[in-house]
Amino acid sequence: MDVRRLLLDSFRAAVGAADPLRIVAPALPDAASIRHFGRTLAVGAGKAAASMALAVERHWPADAPLDGLVVTRYAHGLPCARIEVVEAGHPLPDEAGERAAARIFERAGALGDDDLLVALVSGGGSSLLSLPVESVRISELEAVTRALLASGAPIQEINVVRKHLSRIQGGRLAQRTRARVLALMISDVAGDDPSSIASGPCAPDPSAYADALEVLARWRVTAPASVRAHLERGARGEIDETPKPGDPLFARVEERMVATAHRSLEAAAALFAQSGIRPVVLGDTVTGEARDVAQVMAAVAREIVRYDQPFARPVALISGGECTVTIRGRGRGGRCSEFLLALARELDGVPGAWAIAADTDGIDGSESNAGAIVAPDTMARAAAAGLDARALLDDNDAWTFFDALGDLVTTGPTRTNVNDYRALLLLPARAD
Repeated sequence: MDVRRLLLDSFRAAVGAADPLRIVAPALPDAASIRHFGRTLAVGAGKAAASMALAVERHWPADAPLDGLVVTRYAHGLPCARIEVVEAGHPLPDEAGERAAARIFERAGALGDDDLLVALVSGGGSSLLSLPVESVRISELEAVTRALLASGAPIQEINVVRKHLSRIQGGRLAQRTRARVLALMISDVAGDDPSSIASGPCAPDPSAYADALEVLARWRVTAPASVRAHLERGARGEIDETPKPGDPLFARVEERMVATAHRSLEAAAALFAQSGIRPVVLGDTVTGEARDVAQVMAAVAREIVRYDQPFARPVALISGGECTVTIRGRGRGGRCSEFLLALARELDGVPGAWAIAADTDGIDGSESNAGAIVAPDTMARAAAAGLDARALLDDNDAWTFFDALGDLVTTGPTRTNVNDYRALLLLPARAD
């Protein structure tokens, strides 16, 4: 058995289940319904925005009005004929994203009651659709975003802050327009909460300004003075809150979840089953500090290898969800490679243990790899190469570790995003 190939194929199956060119069209109106609307404006933001826009174009009748604007990460664009694609900064917002968001905001406001706004929403949109409130500069939004990302805060809590610093997120895009809204979402957040995906531009926001302040305090984030002043004014009731659940404006908004992490895990599970390996889907909400998650996964692996409990080998433990990494060092890497380096240390000496962890968007953190692979001999090869796994982990330098071993998984941009994919494969020792 070519185990490396099997692990890579399982990742490809997970990504394929979230391919916008396959999954968006069935969620769009049929030709007759499309012609019922006056104008259709397609807007969006996220790592999947360009491929979602292309899927809309391919589905849309040639004689039906359609134009629009989507913003995606640098190097994630695709050529579209009717919908403009703009590239901007991620994971930190930049002026290109701000300009694109301002144009989307204005164009949405120009639509009438008989028009349709198609919102293409995917992971990464929180950074890419950055239109800060007037009292906060984009550089200040970048600063607080950088601090939040480094703090180890979960993405849902980071997005609570972002929504309350934005003119377009937290339901405000839907609030801006008089048109009917069809929001198509590719979920990259645990639980598939529409208000957290790209900070919910078309979703009611259950959080408040006071919650945003609590997030900053909980994670000990020092925000620019303008950011704190705006949030404090909101908490005092001096600024209107984001639109909340139950607001009548959402009666004209339809939300459709076109891809989720769980569906991708199920696709990977089917591939393992076809190979004669029992798949066990642990869930798409396995989150926490990457090193802590690795420790728990390794404990389960040791139980299986020693006692064939709670599952007998061969078995693949499949999970999704976004781990966090608290930055302590100056190394290179993302949450998937950090998880794997911690896992490799924990699994040292466990026979027949393989693992893959990779981000379905093709980018692990800020590096060019999607993730990496761990093999039963990973730690032995590392020792032979003179790699100090503990020191590299302490320096958040998992990329260097796996690069030196030739075990990085590099796919390039996948133009979708349903969060991280992880598979821990436990085989009888002779199958290595």
